[in-house]
Amino acid sequence: MDGETDTASHLSQVTVAANSKKSGKGRMIALRRYLPIADWGRSYDRGAFSNDLVAAVIVTIMLIPQSLAYALLAGLPPEAGLYASIAPILLYAVFGTSRALAVGPVAVVSLMTAAALGQIAEQGTMGYAAAALTLAFLSGAMLLAMGLFRLGFVANFLSHPVIAGFITASGILIAASQLKHILGVAAEGHTLPIMLGSLFEHLGETNPITLVIGIAATAFLFWVRKGLKPMLRNMGVGPKAADFVTKAGPVAAVFVTTFAVWALGLEERGVRIVGEVPQSLPPLTLPPMSLDLLEALVLPAFLISIIGFVESISVAQTLAAKKRQRIDPNQELIGLGAANLGAAFTGGYPVTGGFARSVVNFDAGAETPAAGAFTAVGLAIAAVALTPLVYYLPQATLAATIIVAVLSLVDFSILKRAWIYSKSDFAAVLATILLTLVAGVEVGVSAGVGLSILLHLYRTSRPHIAEVGRVPGTEHFRNIHRHKVETDPRVLTLRVDESLYFANARFLEDFLHNRIARDPQIKHVILQCTAVNDVDLSALESLEEINRRLAEMGVTLHLSEVKGPVMDRLQKVHFLQDLTGKVFLTQFEAVKAITRPA
Repeated sequence: MDGETDTASHLSQVTVAANSKKSGKGRMIALRRYLPIADWGRSYDRGAFSNDLVAAVIVTIMLIPQSLAYALLAGLPPEAGLYASIAPILLYAVFGTSRALAVGPVAVVSLMTAAALGQIAEQGTMGYAAAALTLAFLSGAMLLAMGLFRLGFVANFLSHPVIAGFITASGILIAASQLKHILGVAAEGHTLPIMLGSLFEHLGETNPITLVIGIAATAFLFWVRKGLKPMLRNMGVGPKAADFVTKAGPVAAVFVTTFAVWALGLEERGVRIVGEVPQSLPPLTLPPMSLDLLEALVLPAFLISIIGFVESISVAQTLAAKKRQRIDPNQELIGLGAANLGAAFTGGYPVTGGFARSVVNFDAGAETPAAGAFTAVGLAIAAVALTPLVYYLPQATLAATIIVAVLSLVDFSILKRAWIYSKSDFAAVLATILLTLVAGVEVGVSAGVGLSILLHLYRTSRPHIAEVGRVPGTEHFRNIHRHKVETDPRVLTLRVDESLYFANARFLEDFLHNRIARDPQIKHVILQCTAVNDVDLSALESLEEINRRLAEMGVTLHLSEVKGPVMDRLQKVHFLQDLTGKVFLTQFEAVKAITRPA
C-alpha cells in the first residue's frame, strides 16, 4: 500500500508540475501577444543595438524639422510636434508589432486635426491646444478599444482606390494651406476654394523676402530629394553616406535660412519666424472632458483613428513583408491607441505611423522597435537643448518642408487606372477627391467610407449568375456563353458567384423567375453553390420562396457543392426537409443523377 501511495503521490506531483508549466507557457504567450517587446526583447543583441542606434540618429535628424512643421500644419505651437514624437514613440515600441514603423505626427492627420479643432476654437488659443489633447485621447481610446475587441477588420470598409483618392486630395489641400506661409500673408480656410479665394484677396500683401525664402527652400528640398544622392554617388561617395546626407537635407535648409534671418535681421522686415519654443521635456497634461467637447470631437476622432490606422497598417505590412515578419493588425490598434493616449497626456495631438519616416527607418537598418525608443531619446534631447536654435527659423522653411513632403502623396494616376479597370471605382475615387477638396477632409473621408460600403453593396446586390454546362469529356462545368458545353433542355444549372444575403436575395428570385418563364421545358433547377460562403436569414427566406414557387410550376430545386459552414446552418432549419430536390456533393453528380434514364 505504501508503494502505491508513493506512486500516486509522485504522479500527482508530476501532473501539477505539468499543469503549472502549461499555465506558465500560456501566460508567456499572452504576455508576448499584448507586449511584443517581451518577444523581440529576449533576443536583442549588440548588433541590433548598433543598427537601431544608427537608424535612430538618421530618423531623429529628419524628424526635428518635420515635427515642427506638422505642428504648424495642425495649427498648434511648434513644440507640440516634438512632444507628440516622444512619449507616443516609446509606447508604440512597447505595444506595437512592427519592427520599422516610426510613429508620430503625419501630414494627413495633422490636416484633419486642424479641420476638427477649427470648429471648436480659434488657433493660438488655450482652448485650441486643450481640444487637441482631447482629440488625441478620444482617438487613442477608440483605437485601444478596437484592438482589445479585435476590430481591425473595420479598416477594410475603406477601399484602396478611395483611400488613394482621399490622400491625393489631402496632399493638394495641405500644399495649398502652406502657400500663405510661402507668401507671408494671412489666409484662412479648410477647403480648396476658400483657401485660394483667401490667398487671392491677400496677394497684394505678399512679403518679397518671405517669398524668396519660401521658393528657395522649396526648390532646394526638391533638388535634395531628387538630385543630391545621384550627384554624391557620381562624386564617389558611398551609398550609406550619400543616403545619410540626403536625409539630412532638410536640416541644412533649416540651418541656412535660420542663420540668414538672424544675421540679416529679416524678422524686422516682416519675415515670420517660429519664435520662442519652450526648452523642456513634454509636460504632463490632462485632456479636458466636458460633454460638449466630447460630442463635438467624437466623429473627427473616429475618422482620424480609421485613416491613421489604415495608413499605419499599410506601411507596417509593406515593410514587414520585405523581411518576412508578421504584423498583428489588432495589436497594432493597441499600439497606436497607447501612442495616442501618450500624446494626450504629454502635450501632443493625434499621431500614427508615417510613411516617409518609416521607410527611412527601415532603409537605415532598424532591426527592432528600440530604434523608435532611441529616436524618442534624441528628440527629448532636442526639446531640452536645441529649441533655442530654432527661434529665428522662418515659417516659410517649415511650409516648404511640408509642401515637398506631401506632394509625393499626390497620385492622379489612380484615376487613369480606375477608369480603365472599373468605371464604378473611378466614380468613387473622383467623388472622394472632389468632395475632399470642395467640402473638406471630414466630408471627404466620410464620403470615402460611405462610397466604399455602397460600392460593395451595389456589386454584391447584383451578383454574377452564370448558366453552366458540362465541358465535353470532363466533369467540369463552365459558362455556356464562354465555352462549348453540353446542356439538357430540361435542366437549368446556375452558378451563383456571390454569398447570398439581404441585398441580393431578391435579385436571385427575379433572375430565376424570368429565366424559367422564358423556357417551359425546364423541369429541374440546380444551384451550384461553389462561391456561396454564407446565406443569411433574408437569403434563406428567398430560397424557401424560390423552392415554393418552383414547386407550384412543377420544377424541382436542387443544390450542389454546398460548403460545410453553409450546410451546417441550413441543417438547423426545415429548408432541407422541404426542398423538393436533393443536395449533391458535386455538380457532375447532380446532372448525372437528374439526367439518368428512368
